[in-house]
Amino acid sequence: MIYTVLETPHVIVGAAIATKIINPALAIPLAFASHFVLEMVPHWNPHLNTEKKKYGHITDASKKIVVVDVLAATASGIYIASLTLPDVNRFLIIILAAFFSSLPDIIEAPYFFLNLKSAFLDKWVAFQKSLQSDAEIIPGLLTQTATIIAAFWWILG
Repeated sequence: MIYTVLETPHVIVGAAIATKIINPALAIPLAFASHFVLEMVPHWNPHLNTEKKKYGHITDASKKIVVVDVLAATASGIYIASLTLPDVNRFLIIILAAFFSSLPDIIEAPYFFLNLKSAFLDKWVAFQKSLQSDAEIIPGLLTQTATIIAAFWWILG
């Protein structure tokens, strides 16, 4: 699986959904579903599954990308949610939507980083892989950048 390491677009889109759809019963499931839609948009990611099969572990370069991306995703989600303060309820809904937009990849993390194996994880990784639309690094990062810009345009518009 080409784990969707670049969580930042997922988080920003999930948060954007929650900024526009105030009802958490709609916003959170839509944010979760947005993950699968974004998987079908051509994008670039480090190839964690390939690395794991080839080397038996994730490379240090990919781990660094993951750490930087998770920090950027977390900061982005918190920033977007903070735009609604002092409304703590809206803040929390946006944080939850941001989390749920990344949950499909978070579920995979133990498989890739803790070497946990289970029938569920194997099926989940295969399912996510079946949705992936890979692109080379430059066009893939461009689509992710365009996604982020469009989400911020929607949030701030």
